[in-house]
Amino acid sequence: MTTPHAAGYAMPAEWAPHAGCWMIWPERPDNWRLGAKPAQAAFAAVASAIARFEKVTMLVSARQFANARARLPAEVRVIEASTNDAWMRDVGPSFLLGPDGALAGVDWPFNAWGGLRGGLYFPWDLDDQVAVKVLEVERARRFRAPLVIEGGAIHADGEGTVLVAEQCVLNENRNEGITRAVMETMLREYLGATTVIWLGQGVPGDETDGHVDNLACFVRPGMVLLSWCDDPADPHYAVSRDAEARLLAARDAKGRALVVERMPMPTPMFITAQEAAGVDATASGMNRAAGERLAASYVNFYIANGAIIAPCFGVATDAAAHGVLSRLFPGRDIVMLPAREILLGGGNIHCITQQQPGG
Repeated sequence: MTTPHAAGYAMPAEWAPHAGCWMIWPERPDNWRLGAKPAQAAFAAVASAIARFEKVTMLVSARQFANARARLPAEVRVIEASTNDAWMRDVGPSFLLGPDGALAGVDWPFNAWGGLRGGLYFPWDLDDQVAVKVLEVERARRFRAPLVIEGGAIHADGEGTVLVAEQCVLNENRNEGITRAVMETMLREYLGATTVIWLGQGVPGDETDGHVDNLACFVRPGMVLLSWCDDPADPHYAVSRDAEARLLAARDAKGRALVVERMPMPTPMFITAQEAAGVDATASGMNRAAGERLAASYVNFYIANGAIIAPCFGVATDAAAHGVLSRLFPGRDIVMLPAREILLGGGNIHCITQQQPGG
């Protein structure tokens, strides 16, 4: 078996031109409140916004197909496919480009963010099949990886640098006995990374064990946007300072020192009693209890062709976040969408989308 790197493939940056975007329609009532109806409205708004700039494909279960088709604009392609939940970033392929722009994808094994040692639901077998289904639709080459990694656990600059967080990718509940050296080899062979920059902890309370896409992302080669907290009483205060120190001490694949831009952390938000009551109680590991803090971040946005599709929460920090995005992405439309319903399910706009690069 050859690896993507050996075959000449690598992961492009998210701001490279897209052929389109992939999403999954939410429906499970033990994660999304009120039978997932509010979440479906939020997902439809995200799909509609992205569809203004590039093609969008929504995977939908058979029982939800007619409902999704009716709620989505005609330009969004709807395909029937079975899944366990709706986190396309983590269960879909990490797309690659190879010689002459050939499309391929990494099919990462998926275990619901921890398997039987802290995973959020069981079974997860349908989610583990999503990547191969997407690659079949696109007739793209598939590389099945030997280790568990989720798409939200990696950020690439398209020039050989990859950001990850130790809390997540070195977690024993993903790959028992994993070491930093083995993981760096994986990222080199499957994403084309020549430099891995290691952050420590992720955003406090992130049930994915600290996905990097909630903490930091590349804005362009040599520049990273970091979710920042100025409140010493907030647990993210120490996390953001540790991350900044690591970033400023690092060099990317081209030998550049990194410029670190700060994105304010959203005003703290918590699950309300009414929201918690709308989620069906099951034996799953998902914690949707009243009073739990939500792991909100403005860094969890989608870069579309010509636009940034970003979350807003109806809180005081929304305006500052819009200002940061406008400054860092000149020439792109900044579209901020109400995203609390997505956040209640455990992630945000970057988590529910997956870009397909143009070949």
